[in-house]
Amino acid sequence: MPARPRECRARVTACRTLTPNVLEADLAMVDPPALAFDAGQWISVPFGPKIVRAYSIASSPRTSARLTLCADVAPGGPGSRWFRGLAPGAEVLFKGPLGGFVLESGDARRLLLVAEEIGIVPVRAILHELAATNFARPATLVSWGRDPGWLLYDAELRALAQRPQAFAYHPVTPADGEPAAVVDRLVTEVAGLVAYVAGGEATIKAVRTVLMAKGMERRAIKWEKFW
Repeated sequence: MPARPRECRARVTACRTLTPNVLEADLAMVDPPALAFDAGQWISVPFGPKIVRAYSIASSPRTSARLTLCADVAPGGPGSRWFRGLAPGAEVLFKGPLGGFVLESGDARRLLLVAEEIGIVPVRAILHELAATNFARPATLVSWGRDPGWLLYDAELRALAQRPQAFAYHPVTPADGEPAAVVDRLVTEVAGLVAYVAGGEATIKAVRTVLMAKGMERRAIKWEKFW
């Protein structure tokens, strides 16, 4: 059963710049000393009485005393400004874990993971969880970026995909087609398949349409909308 969300306190231990607009931050849990969560979940950070922002957890649940967050700060809103201002030693108050974009216990179906740009963050956590089980389930990842610089975690994912019994990794850009077009080419059989799609609403709808046209049930397509 997923952990119940609770109020939490953590401290920033490191910050990294992945691209000019994508930043990472490591948080060491303070209260509680470790946070039980499922790969694919997120936390909620308050910025006022009615202003909160969600940040997917990029790290594995197996390192529950430390969380890694990753965010696209290009929008420039209060969440972006806050994330840009993080520095080691800063205290972070948040609520979590939240969200149902997680692997179901006991589900042995083949996995199709589709990530559009920053949507790779929860998918990265899911892949690391699969790696911890030696990829007991066949999995395919389609990671789409507007250009190669937006294929986040590309080197890491290429290395992970080289492990024995790993997953099929397809990093793609507009030269290869939109995410839904790539999925249409790759997926020839939907029986025994479950899909996880993370990114923009238009991409989620397009991928869902392609898969349902092939006979996939709507409930077998899980999604996490970032914009």
